[in-house]
Amino acid sequence: MTARLTISLLSAALALPAALLPMPSVWSAPAARAATAAASAQPVTVPGDTAVLIARDAFRAGDAAKLARAAAQVGDHVLLPYVQFWQLRLRLEDRRPEELTQFLARNPDTLLAEQLRRDWLKLLGKGGDWERFREQAPLVVGDDPEISCYSLAARWQVKDTSAIAELRRIWRTPREMPEPCARLAQTLLHPADPVPPPGAGAPIAFDRWDASAVWERFRILVEAGQLAAARRVLDYLPRQEAPDARQLDLAWNSPLKVLERPAQELLRRSQKETYIVAVSRAARNDPLLGASYFDGRARERFAVEDRAYVLGLLATAASRRHLPEAMGWFTDIAAMGGDAQLNDEQLGWRARIALRQGNWEEVRAAVLAMSPTPQGRNDSTWVYWLGRAYQAQKADAAARAQFQRIAAEHSFYGRLAAEELGLNPSLPETAAVPTSEELASAGSHGGLQRALALYRLEMRSEGMREWIWAIRGMDDRSLLAAAELARRHEIWDRAINTADRTQKEHNFNVRYLAPYRDVLGTAARARSLDEPLVLGLVRQESRFMSFAKSTVGASGLMQLMPATAAWVAGKMGMRDYAWSRVHHPEVNAKLGTFYLRQVLDELGGHPVVAAAAYNAGPGRARRWRDIRPLEGAIYAETIPFTETRDYAKKVMVNSIYYAAVQGQARSLKARLGVVTIGRPAEEATAAARVLALP
Repeated sequence: MTARLTISLLSAALALPAALLPMPSVWSAPAARAATAAASAQPVTVPGDTAVLIARDAFRAGDAAKLARAAAQVGDHVLLPYVQFWQLRLRLEDRRPEELTQFLARNPDTLLAEQLRRDWLKLLGKGGDWERFREQAPLVVGDDPEISCYSLAARWQVKDTSAIAELRRIWRTPREMPEPCARLAQTLLHPADPVPPPGAGAPIAFDRWDASAVWERFRILVEAGQLAAARRVLDYLPRQEAPDARQLDLAWNSPLKVLERPAQELLRRSQKETYIVAVSRAARNDPLLGASYFDGRARERFAVEDRAYVLGLLATAASRRHLPEAMGWFTDIAAMGGDAQLNDEQLGWRARIALRQGNWEEVRAAVLAMSPTPQGRNDSTWVYWLGRAYQAQKADAAARAQFQRIAAEHSFYGRLAAEELGLNPSLPETAAVPTSEELASAGSHGGLQRALALYRLEMRSEGMREWIWAIRGMDDRSLLAAAELARRHEIWDRAINTADRTQKEHNFNVRYLAPYRDVLGTAARARSLDEPLVLGLVRQESRFMSFAKSTVGASGLMQLMPATAAWVAGKMGMRDYAWSRVHHPEVNAKLGTFYLRQVLDELGGHPVVAAAAYNAGPGRARRWRDIRPLEGAIYAETIPFTETRDYAKKVMVNSIYYAAVQGQARSLKARLGVVTIGRPAEEATAAARVLALP
């Protein structure tokens, strides 16, 4: 990030009124920066900062002696608990229990206490110290898979067979299973050679699992692309029932070599499962090719439920590629009574392919078949599209009922639902600015103080985690005060994300900050770009943190990749270009807006397509269009990549709110428009017809 934390934590705590003097509106970025220029020129150093950094480096290096020397120099620094945590954590297994409990007592309800407690619980579980484990485990706030599994082991140790139901949930989770859960699963799957639970006494009567449970987990892991974990779960099977390792590798890496063998060889369960893996792997690149190997004699070798399972894989793969054949396979599954085997993700793709085909009855059926959970049909995505399906079928009362469920949400589908109800796009009433007392409370909050200190010392990941922990459970007024505190320290991402969490009292001037509006607006106008679109994209890319860098190497406000930045600089004729300058706001804005303009021109001027292209590349965004005009919301919802689908929707709704903050009322549905392949003017009549659809 470009902004330096210029007001020391010490001054913020001891001279709070000066630290919280009113600043100009965030919409006047030059004035705001001028007002803080003097303070920003020389960052204030707090006594003990250097010792904290030395202690951190010693902890990372595992140097206990150096860490101890640094700790002696820290004094009463606000990050002293971090130094003490590092000392305890460095050799946790050698610490006396009272040392740990004393730290936990001194730092109650803190992120550090949570981290130390989790690490200690794992040691206690590993060592079978169930008495201490049971004392500490209920105090853990978040979910930790390994601790959850040790908790099951603790329950199993006292013969609580209800732990099996919880183990089943973990068993069906598509990720590596922690060792204590693996041991319990071993007990359930191998009655002749069980692994006894720690401290087991008399035998426990319980229902054991069979091989079908192993194959169930195997399929879940294969679908998640985790072959190594899938192979490990096969170790639960007797050797003679497990697939041939070489054939399984071929099915994964060279599926056609497995698919081309004679169908009569598909006799044993292991052979059939290997064949299914090969079909699914082939279908990832070419669903029709994969389907061609699951027809005729090969399909006859499988039971009806297995046929439905494979067709579900094929239909989902085809839906992601927008192939019309997908709907036929979903119909076949329904005909054989296999709908119950489809999970919510597969039903989601059944709804998406129906959207692209304008099959509203199928949209309705797919959504209603989902689970009644926040991840299923109660997700705002499917609430909206179910309402649209009812609307298309002239069930207006049912449609309105769906739209009303989410119309108050400040989200992509919340805005679209509100527009379907005829509500004018507008901002919620701005909450009263935080009072001096509320700001003082935020400034004296221990977690926020530690977060600010961590940011000041360039320990951004630690600062972010500390901030997120500190604001959890805050009410709206406290969140608004914390957001203002972050804004005044120019930690734009924390200001935006904190303001984004309010439920009833809102301040969209902070939720939709634009710290570099002058720079970005100038660059947008130079490329004839819509300024709210540029601001909406930057908000999603970097939250206006100009030093932001992604895990794949994208950098700056508009998150440019090195190759893209160099290509754009060449196109622009930027003579003084260097990668080291990409994090500079002015340079980044010029490069990013030039690229966005190029993408818009290449893709017919559709902002939602350009947003998808900015995230996933123009080639993919182009392929995701249809040969006929496609409603913009349907284009966005049927993007195959989850990350890009969410990204495009957020950029579009961001742009609507940035326009609203600037006093421009816009319709999101109109903004999304209709995605066409030809020039928009040539499709005007068809586009108008599509926009008129429910």
